[in-house]
Amino acid sequence: MNNYPIEKISKYLSWVLRHRPDKIGIKLDANGWVAIEELLKASQNYNFPITQIELNEVVEKNDKKRFSLDSTQTLIRANQGHSLTVDLQLKAIKPPDILYHGTGNHLIDLIKQTGLQKMSRHHVHLSKDINTAINVGKRKGKPAVFAVDASAMYKDDYKFYFSANHVWLVDEVPSQYLQIMRK
Repeated sequence: MNNYPIEKISKYLSWVLRHRPDKIGIKLDANGWVAIEELLKASQNYNFPITQIELNEVVEKNDKKRFSLDSTQTLIRANQGHSLTVDLQLKAIKPPDILYHGTGNHLIDLIKQTGLQKMSRHHVHLSKDINTAINVGKRKGKPAVFAVDASAMYKDDYKFYFSANHVWLVDEVPSQYLQIMRK
C-alpha cells in the first residue's frame, strides 16, 4: 500500500474525476464514469500510484461521499461538482422548504446583487442543514450562510436535484430567494 493520506487521494480523485481527466490521459463517459482499472493505471503513469484498496477506502470513508462505484464495482465517478459536461442522470424532485448555502463573508454583497450562480460548475450546491453550510463557507475564509427559500423557488418552477452524496443542486438562486443567516 502507498503512503498517501486518504484526504490527499480524495483531492486527487476529485480533481481528476470532476475537472481534469485529460491531465492523466483518461476520458470519462457521458455520465462521468471511468473504468477503475484504467484510472489506476493512468494514475500510476502520472506518478500518483494508488491501489484498488486505497480507492475503495476513499469511496467508503469519504465524509462528503464524493464518489460512487457502479453496481458492477468496476466503474467510478464523482457524484457532483463537475466543471466538465457530464449527465449524472439526476431527476428533478421537490426540495425541503429551506436550504442553505455557505460561502465566504467577503462575497455577501456580490451575492445579494447577483444571487447564487453556478460559475464554472453545473449547479449551485445547497445543503439541508446550517452546519454543513458553515463548514463549506469556512473553505473561503470567514463563513457566511444564506438561507434559500427553496419552497418559493420550486413553486416558481425552478428545478432541484438531489445528488448521491446528499447535496441539493439547482441552476441558480436569484437574490430574491436569499436571506443572510450568518455573517
